[in-house]
Amino acid sequence: MIRVLLADDEELIRVAVAALLGLEPDLDVVAQAADGRAAVEAARAHRPDVAVVDLRMPALDGIEVAAELQRTVPSCAVVILTGQGRPAQLPRALAAGAKGFLPKGSPGGALADVIRRVHAGGRYVDPGLAADALSLPECPLSPRELDVLRHSEPDIPVTVVARRLHLSPGAIRNHLTAIMSKLGVASREQAALKAREHGWL
Repeated sequence: MIRVLLADDEELIRVAVAALLGLEPDLDVVAQAADGRAAVEAARAHRPDVAVVDLRMPALDGIEVAAELQRTVPSCAVVILTGQGRPAQLPRALAAGAKGFLPKGSPGGALADVIRRVHAGGRYVDPGLAADALSLPECPLSPRELDVLRHSEPDIPVTVVARRLHLSPGAIRNHLTAIMSKLGVASREQAALKAREHGWL
């Protein structure tokens, strides 16, 4: 039997997927979670073979769950489900250790097949999402600029960001000016939104 953990903040979807997988003779849903943090805790407690996690969840998103499980429960393969086509998230998901990435709208038997594939050591990426991901623009920001943007929520003062990153406030302002110029936007909020839409954050 392949032991499976399901994590999705929408209970109806989680219960429906559990019921669907329960029809498979070789799959056993051993735990469910309603957010990313609970998913990590359940994986540590139940040691599933495969975790099927939603991309968008409270506490930790699916990519953060994949990274945490790769670190703490490396024997657990992660499959990320996405409710909308989000090809920009694919490179980040794979870099975080996800072994599968597919839309929730996939045919019923597809998820079971992907679970079997990743449990056997393989990978699966939805072909449509993979093709879309290949056409995404390259990130114009440096690693340092991405780090600054990641820590620069709109309501956080520059001085706080500077302390967090061990830089001067002037350096943070310079980085933010360069970021907004490169991305062609007028604010930190717009910069973060554009970077997330392209999967750079």
